Amino acid sequence: MTTLEIHVAQERSLADDVLDGLTRPFKELPPKHFYDARGSELFELICAQPEYYPTRTELAILRERAAELMDGVDELVELGSGATTKARLLLEGGTASRYVPVDVSETVVRAAADELADLGVEVHGVVADIERHLDRLPPPTGRRAVAFLGGTIGNFTPGSRRRFLRSLGRLLAPGDRLLLGTDLVKDPARIEAAYDDAAGVTAAFNRNVLAVVNRELGADFDLDAFEHVAFFDRVHEWVEMRLRALTPQHVTIAALDLEVDFAHREELRTEISAKFTRARIAADLAAAGLRLDALVTDPREWFAISVASAA
Repeated sequence: MTTLEIHVAQERSLADDVLDGLTRPFKELPPKHFYDARGSELFELICAQPEYYPTRTELAILRERAAELMDGVDELVELGSGATTKARLLLEGGTASRYVPVDVSETVVRAAADELADLGVEVHGVVADIERHLDRLPPPTGRRAVAFLGGTIGNFTPGSRRRFLRSLGRLLAPGDRLLLGTDLVKDPARIEAAYDDAAGVTAAFNRNVLAVVNRELGADFDLDAFEHVAFFDRVHEWVEMRLRALTPQHVTIAALDLEVDFAHREELRTEISAKFTRARIAADLAAAGLRLDALVTDPREWFAISVASAA
């Protein structure tokens, strides 16, 4: 059986984010605007690049440990669900009878129901913004696992990360668990290579956000006038992706009646991706009223799925 709920996300629009982000002294845009149709295609290509270890490492953990992660779980809630590859591994590894995919894309949620029909689980899809509509999830059917995978938690700055984790904690009753995908601190060269692949796919993905602004807001960014920059900040232990102006740029954004100048080599930050240690994961969870029960890693300890519960 498939049930679909649609909640229109009252989220900040692209126009709001561009107006706010490009008029700051240090320009930045949030990474959610990467993912138009072309951006999603490019991200799938990124995941296939030899340098990009996070996706295949997390999948390997799920293949090996799904039964353990899903032991005793009646319902799987997946936030920002996207493709069903990870959900299938978790559902096949356990005995959950209901899957609740939550995503802003109705297409993604409907596809999940179709792709998992052979498993015989009930699918209750929710089309909503995970930062605003978690209170609209259906009542649980039993012991619940809430999965937020892919290392996406690293895209939040520390303060917003802990606020979001607190909202996840409110979904957990006694006996429930949170499954949190977390990329781990490792050799900076390996991390940086994952965000600057030799084929240039990540560079194209990064510049695509300018194409989104051009198309949606009538801007005239010259994509070839910006180079992709990715580096590991050893102080904050996160990756930053930026776009650097190769020459002075004057950009008009017609829909906002806005003109923006970039100096030579001025940078626009498009993403941070925090990397974690066990201590940092435990501290963030504790600040959100959660307890780290287990840290399930691959043999090289490149990536982890943290298992947490209400403290």
